Amino acid sequence: MRRQESLITGWLILALSFGALAQRRQSAPSAMNISPISINTLRAHIKFLSDDQLEGRGTGAPGGELATKYIAAQLEALGLKGAGENGSYFQPVSLVGVKADPNTVLSVSSGDKRETFKFADDYVAFTGAQAAEADVNAELVFVGYGIDAPEQKWNDYKGSASDYRGKILVMLVNDPPATPAEPNLFGGRALTYYGRWTYKYEEAARRGAVGVILLHTDESAGYPWSVVRTSNGSWRFDIAREVNDKTPFLKIRSWMTDAAAHRMMQLAGQNLEDLRRRAASRDFQPVKLNLTASINLKSEVKRVKAPNVVGILPGRDPKLRDEYVVFSAHWDHLGIGEPDKRGDRIYNGAVDNASGDASIIAIAEALTKLPESERPRRSILFLFPTAEEQGLLGAEWYSKHPLVPLKKTAANINLDSMNVLGPTSDFVPLGAERSTLKAVVEEIAKERGMTVTPDPRPEQGSFYRSDHFPFAKVGVPSISLKEGSSYVGHTKEWGEQQFKAYNTAHYHQPSDEYSDSWNFEGMAQEAEIALAIGRRVADMQEMPRFNPNDEFAKAQQNR
Repeated sequence: MRRQESLITGWLILALSFGALAQRRQSAPSAMNISPISINTLRAHIKFLSDDQLEGRGTGAPGGELATKYIAAQLEALGLKGAGENGSYFQPVSLVGVKADPNTVLSVSSGDKRETFKFADDYVAFTGAQAAEADVNAELVFVGYGIDAPEQKWNDYKGSASDYRGKILVMLVNDPPATPAEPNLFGGRALTYYGRWTYKYEEAARRGAVGVILLHTDESAGYPWSVVRTSNGSWRFDIAREVNDKTPFLKIRSWMTDAAAHRMMQLAGQNLEDLRRRAASRDFQPVKLNLTASINLKSEVKRVKAPNVVGILPGRDPKLRDEYVVFSAHWDHLGIGEPDKRGDRIYNGAVDNASGDASIIAIAEALTKLPESERPRRSILFLFPTAEEQGLLGAEWYSKHPLVPLKKTAANINLDSMNVLGPTSDFVPLGAERSTLKAVVEEIAKERGMTVTPDPRPEQGSFYRSDHFPFAKVGVPSISLKEGSSYVGHTKEWGEQQFKAYNTAHYHQPSDEYSDSWNFEGMAQEAEIALAIGRRVADMQEMPRFNPNDEFAKAQQNR
């Protein structure tokens, strides 16, 4: 324990030196400065937060603890107020982590025939029971996409409740595909929340299932099996359940490769491609596969309080300072996990999301250097959520335990994985079209001679995959800002090639590391746009509103 404390203390001293050096290199910007974001600040923070000594900023791990202390120290050095209990910079979040035994075998049988599946190569699994052992022996039922969406007149759970209770449900990733007759079915090309794995697990648990097997393909998930493997092959966390919590949960939550899924369906005497075709219709009927799956999943279990980090810059307007604009960027990554081909086991998360953390700190620095008379009218809350990689848990916790009233929260601007490729002539404000934030971002773009581009990959459901989403669910107009695809001096094809290269080779891999080859001008540009949007919202007379027909409008009315 003393060694760990000494390590944290030593690295914290070095961390403060990084931050102080970056701040000394930057002169105070005026309110009219077109580039108030310091590239030196961005570089210094990212280099420290993604250093091997932080061991991938794992949730509940020493490196993650060091990251939170570093970020809190930066907020304190900038003179921000702590937003946690007793003025601290921490909001404790109670989590339970489980780490599955990688030697666990999934066995599926039909009569005297049996197939076995190897952990990581064929499937991954973790338990929602928050217990050291989950022993399941249950029938398998194929439920198509696993969706019950009354507004779409779609229900994959036909039949009686007993058809699903106590079963393991096998389902497809993503939404049902649109058709020529219904081009906007489930958002058309765009992924809806019904297509997210989080919804599918939640709905199956509500039906009383004991487990789920999601059938992965690179196309339907939007990322390769390597991402599923690394994201689920180490510690997985959930918000700790209280003693009297009756929320249903799954004993087994799992993913399976396409090749393994074909083997499993052949054992059932079914053709997987035929099942996929049938699942794409409203007339789909669940299929009892006449298979029994057995798994005895043993896991390491630990309970931790891995905090959100929070600080406040008070607003200057006496009438508006009790309202807030929230900037957010998650501090966590995947920690130490399965080694890559180089033997590297540290998932540094330099782009995802040390870059976002650095950008929020730089935004805070720019705002605190403004004269008091030029600071935002509303207060600014800087939030660094925990456990985003585990299912947006820190932001979910904050949305249920807000440190400032939700009805006084004007907007959330989220930064997750920043632009390291260079300046663009466009940007993507995910979710802006849902609210009056759309007009704000259009004004900001016009002032900079830039273009607002819609989500270029709506099939990946990015709006539902980062920390702004829990804010939207509780009625706070929210955006997640992304760079565009028109990189200055490059073709659009070049930008798309760079995205695919990162998504395939570096996303959620140990190779997501800091590089001296990065073009920080793109990151500074993106952070400055985020700052401008937040500043504009903070100074508006009225708070943003969701569009009347948006799915989150009711939540805003009721908050």
